[in-house]
Amino acid sequence: MFVDERIVTLFKRNAHHTLTYWSVFFSFGLCIAFLGPTILDLQCQTGSTLSQITWVFFAQQFCLLIGSSVGGVFKRTLLSALAALFVSALVISIIFAIIPACTNVLLLAIAMAVSGLAMGIIDTIANIQLVTIYQKDSAVFLQALHFFIGFGALVSPLIADPFLSETGCGNHTANGTELMHHFRSMLRNSPTLEHNITQSHHEGGQWESTVHYAFWIMAVINLPVPIAVLFLMYREQLLPCFPSGTPRLMDKDELAMENQQGAEGPAEEQEEHQAGGHGDIFSCCQNDNLRGLPVSFFMIHILGGMVLFMTDGIVGAYAGFVYTYAVTPPMSIPHKTAGYLASIFWATITVGRLLSIPLSYRFQPVRLLLFNLAGAIVTVLMLLIFYTSSTFLFVGTALCGLFLSSIFPCMLAYTEDILDYQGCATSVLVTSAGMGEMVMQVLVGSIIQTKGSYSFLLCGMIIACIGFILFIGLLLFHRMHRNYLTGTSKKSAMVEEPAAEQNGSARTEEKEDKEAS
Repeated sequence: MFVDERIVTLFKRNAHHTLTYWSVFFSFGLCIAFLGPTILDLQCQTGSTLSQITWVFFAQQFCLLIGSSVGGVFKRTLLSALAALFVSALVISIIFAIIPACTNVLLLAIAMAVSGLAMGIIDTIANIQLVTIYQKDSAVFLQALHFFIGFGALVSPLIADPFLSETGCGNHTANGTELMHHFRSMLRNSPTLEHNITQSHHEGGQWESTVHYAFWIMAVINLPVPIAVLFLMYREQLLPCFPSGTPRLMDKDELAMENQQGAEGPAEEQEEHQAGGHGDIFSCCQNDNLRGLPVSFFMIHILGGMVLFMTDGIVGAYAGFVYTYAVTPPMSIPHKTAGYLASIFWATITVGRLLSIPLSYRFQPVRLLLFNLAGAIVTVLMLLIFYTSSTFLFVGTALCGLFLSSIFPCMLAYTEDILDYQGCATSVLVTSAGMGEMVMQVLVGSIIQTKGSYSFLLCGMIIACIGFILFIGLLLFHRMHRNYLTGTSKKSAMVEEPAAEQNGSARTEEKEDKEAS
C-alpha cells in the first residue's frame, strides 16, 4: 500500500481534530491571497496611491509575525487552543465582511493587521496541536496542513475574479490613450494629477466596483470553519455549558501517550522542534551552549535566513503585484483575465509542495535547492526577455510557482541536517522568511509606483540573483563547518585513545596481580 496502515489507523483515531485543524488552515490561505488581484480595486476604494496601498501588505505580514510569536501562549490546554482558533477564524470572516466599508487606506491597514494577527495565531496553534497528536508521525499530516494554505490561496482569487472591475477606477468611456496617460501620470507620482484623476472619477460617478460581493462571499465561505471549531469544542465538552475539566490534548490522546513512553523528559523540546520552528527565537539566542562555537555555525543560520528572506520575499511580491503588472502597459491584459494569474501562481505552489514529497526521498535537499534557485532565475530572466508576451507571462507564473514552492522546506531540511537538528535554525529561518515577505512587498510596491511596471520583473531578477549568491556562500560555510566538526572529532578521538590504553593497561595489571595471588 502507498500509505502505511498504521498511519491510516492513527488518522481515523484523530480524524475530527485533524480535519478541524486542516479547515482552519484553509482560512489562513483564503486570507493571504486575496489582496493581489483586488489591490487596484481597493486602491480606488480607498483613494490611495499604489505606494500607500502596499503598506496594507506590510501591516498584515507584520502582525502575522506577532501572532505567530504570541500564539504559543494558547497551546497549554485544549480549551485555550480551540478557543483561540475559534476566535481567529471568526475574526477572518468578520474582516472579509467589513473590508468593503474601509474607504480609507488606514482603516484597511488596521483591518488587515487584525487579520494578520489571527492568521499568525492559527499558524502556530494548528502546527503545534497536530504535532502534539501525532508526535513522530506528524510529517505527513503537517504536509497536508500546509497544502490547505495553497488550496485556500487558490480559491480566494477565483472568487474575486468575476467581480474585478475591467478598468480599475478609470473612466469607462475613456479611450485607451487617455487611460494610459492617467496610468503614466500616476507612475510619475504626481500628487496634483493623481488628485485630479481620482476626483474626476468619483465626481463623475463613472466608476462602480462590485468587488465587495467577492469579500462577502469569502466571509460566508469561511463561516463553516469557526463553526467546525465550535463543534469540536462541543464534542470535547469544553463549552461553558459543560462543567467538565479541560484536559491537555497530550494527556487525552492515546497516540501521544504511546510516543511519550521512554521519552517523557524531552517531550516539550520535541514539540517545539517539530512544530515547524515556532519555538522562542530569543531563547535560542540566549543559549549558553552557543559560547565557543565557530563562526561557520552562526553564518549558516544567517545565510540560510537571508536566502529565505529573498526567496519568500519574491513569493510575497509576485503574488501581490503580478496582477498590477499584467493590467498596466506594456502588457495591458484585461483585468478579469489577469485575475487568474494569482490563482495559477498559488495552484503551482500547491502542486510543487506535493511533488517535493517524493522528490525529497530521491534527491538531497542541497541539489533540490540548487535546481529550484537556478530555475527561478532562468524563469524571471525569460519573463524579462519576453516582457510583451502575455502567453509567456502565464507560463512563467506557473514555472515561478513550481520553482519557489519547495525552497522553504528544502532549506529547513538542509540547515537542520547541517546543525544536527538543534531546532534553533528552524526558528531563525521561519522568522527570516516572514520578514522577507513583509519587507519585499513594501519595497517592490514602492519601486513600481516610482519607476513603472517593468521594474517589477527587474526587482524579481535582482532579488533572485542575490538569493543565489547568498546560497553559494552558505555552501562555502557548510564546508568550513564540516571541516570544523571533522577536526573536533579527531581531537576527541586522540584524547580517548590514551585514556583507553591506560584503562586497558590497568585491567591487564589487575589481571596479572590476580593470577599471581
